[in-house]
Amino acid sequence: MPKYKRKVYFPMNKTEFIAKVAVKAGVEKKTAAALVDAALEVATDAMKEHEPISIVGFGTLSVAHREERTGQNPKTGEKVKIPARSAPVFKAGSTLKEAANSK
Repeated sequence: MPKYKRKVYFPMNKTEFIAKVAVKAGVEKKTAAALVDAALEVATDAMKEHEPISIVGFGTLSVAHREERTGQNPKTGEKVKIPARSAPVFKAGSTLKEAANSK
């Protein structure tokens, strides 16, 4: 149980995340911020190249291709062509799933 109660609908922001990384790693916040920024940049570059990232126990981040399809405007009922696109996908690993389901 965490030392403080956090509401589910208020997600941890980047500043809070960096502060926690700094404490866990035993480094200054400035160093932790540089590390977090570098990790996010590496992940973003990998997604641009459609290269999956797999961290055993944590999960896999990959890019899924969505084919072009026909949708419908709910207001007018008009058929609309939805273009093909790529979307990031995260699949949680077993360790992360267990942590999310523990109390």
